[in-house]
Amino acid sequence: MQQNLFVYNTLTRRKEEFKPLNAPHVGMYVCGPTVYSDVHLGNCRTYISFDLMFRYLTHIGYKVRYVRNVTDAGHLEGDAGDEGEDKISKKAKIAQLEPMEIVQKYTVGFHEVMQIFNTLPPSIEPTATGHIIEQIELVKVILEKGFAYEVDGTVYFDVEKYDKTKNYGVLSGRNLEDLLNNTRTLGGQEEKHGKLDFALWIKAKPEHLMKWPSPWSVGFPGWHLECSAMSQKYLGNQFDIHGGGIDLVPTHHTNEIAQHVACCGKNPANYWVHTNMLTVNGQKMSKSLGNSFLPHELFTGSNSILNKGYSPMTVRFFMLQAHYRSTLDFGNEAMEASEKGFKRLMNAFALLNGLKASNTSEIEIEPLLNRCYAAMNDDFNSPVLIAELFEASRIINSVHDGKMKIDEANLQLLKTLMNTFVLDVLGLKDEQAANDDLPNILNLIVDLRSEAKANKDYAMSDKIRDGLSKIGFQLKDSKEGTLWSKS
Repeated sequence: MQQNLFVYNTLTRRKEEFKPLNAPHVGMYVCGPTVYSDVHLGNCRTYISFDLMFRYLTHIGYKVRYVRNVTDAGHLEGDAGDEGEDKISKKAKIAQLEPMEIVQKYTVGFHEVMQIFNTLPPSIEPTATGHIIEQIELVKVILEKGFAYEVDGTVYFDVEKYDKTKNYGVLSGRNLEDLLNNTRTLGGQEEKHGKLDFALWIKAKPEHLMKWPSPWSVGFPGWHLECSAMSQKYLGNQFDIHGGGIDLVPTHHTNEIAQHVACCGKNPANYWVHTNMLTVNGQKMSKSLGNSFLPHELFTGSNSILNKGYSPMTVRFFMLQAHYRSTLDFGNEAMEASEKGFKRLMNAFALLNGLKASNTSEIEIEPLLNRCYAAMNDDFNSPVLIAELFEASRIINSVHDGKMKIDEANLQLLKTLMNTFVLDVLGLKDEQAANDDLPNILNLIVDLRSEAKANKDYAMSDKIRDGLSKIGFQLKDSKEGTLWSKS
C-alpha cells in the first residue's frame, strides 16, 4: 500500500519524504533501556511512540527489521555515559548480587511493562554483553583510521581531530567551539587529549565486576560503542531510521554518528527520529523534584500526584494523544479527559459489529479513511488521527441510534477503518474484552509490592495496597505470599 509518508528528521531539522534505501525493506534501530532499575515513564513514552511507527510502517507494506538493544554493560553514571561507576555493577554491589542477576530482573520487568502497554516486540533485541567481539573490532578499525588513541589500556575517540574533516555537531547543530567552552574537564580524566573525547574501550579497575580481554587491556566497552556495533551488524553500514529520546541527541547519538563516520565514512541513518520529554503539571519529571513515578504507580494510583490509577490502555491512549515530538504533560485533568475519551472510542468500537446496513447511505467513509492516512503520513500524527477516529465514533453512534443510514459498502469500509487504526496502528485494545491480561497485571503489581516490603519500603507497600483497594481489589497477606481478589 504505497503512501507518501513524511518524517521529521532531526539531522536536517525538517520533514522529509520517507524513501527507504532498499524498499520494501526498512531498517529501524532504537536505543533501548539500561537495565539497572525499573523502566520509567519516559522510556515507555519513547517505546510506545516507536511501536506506533513500527505498526504503521508494517501496515503500509514495509518489511521492517526493528532492532532495539538492551544495555547490560558499559553505561557509566556520568551524564556522558563514560564517567563514574558502571550503573549495573554499582546496583549489583549494593544488592550483593551478580550483575547478570540485576540485568535479568530488570530486563524481565521491562518486557512485562512493554507487554502490558501492548507494544510489539522488536525483530531483534541484542545486548551489549552479547556483542563484545563486534565492539572490539569496531575500536580496531577506528584506531586504524586514525580517529582514536590509547592511553594506558583505555582507548579514546579524538573528537577535535575528527571535527577537522567532519562535523561533530551535525546532529545537535552546535559547533565545536561552543561545545568546548561549555564542557569541563573532570578529575581523573587528564589523560584525554581533548575535553570532548569519549571512551571507546575502558581499562577496568581490579574491583570492576564486568570486564573482558581486549588488545588494549582487560576492560569493557564505552556506552556509545554498542549501538554502533549492533546497528552495523544487523542493519548494515547505512540504514533508514535511528531513534530514541531527545535527551540522547547531544551526547549519545552525536558520538554514535562520529564513531560510525570514522569507521565507515558515512552517517549510519538517513532519518534521525526523537521523542520529546515528559512533564508533570508543567515541570520536568525527575526524581530530584519528587514528581516522578513508575508505570505501576500510574496503574494503581499509588503516588501523591495523581488522584487515582489509570488502566494501561488509558495511559497508552493518553500518550498517543500528544504528538511524539511534543512535550507530554501528566496531570489529573489531562488523565481524566483521556480516560473519558478512550472509553468513548472503545464504546463506539464495541457497537460496530451490531450495526445494520441500509439500502442507502447518508455518509461516505472513504474521505474519512483518507484523512486517517493523511494524519499518519504527516510524521505519524497520532493526535490528528485520534480526532478523526472520534468522528468515526460519532458516525457509529448515529447509525446505532437510527439517526443516520449507512449502506453495506460504507459499513464495511467503516469497520476496516476502525480495525486498522484503533487496533493495528494505535495498538489499543478493549480492556473489558481483554480481561485475560488482568491477572498478569495484578500479579506484577503484587510482586512489586512484595519487593517494596522486602526492602522495608513500607510506605510504598501501603500505597500500592491502598491504590488497589481504591480501584476495587483487595490484597491478603499470608505465609504462602500475597493473594488478590476483586472486592
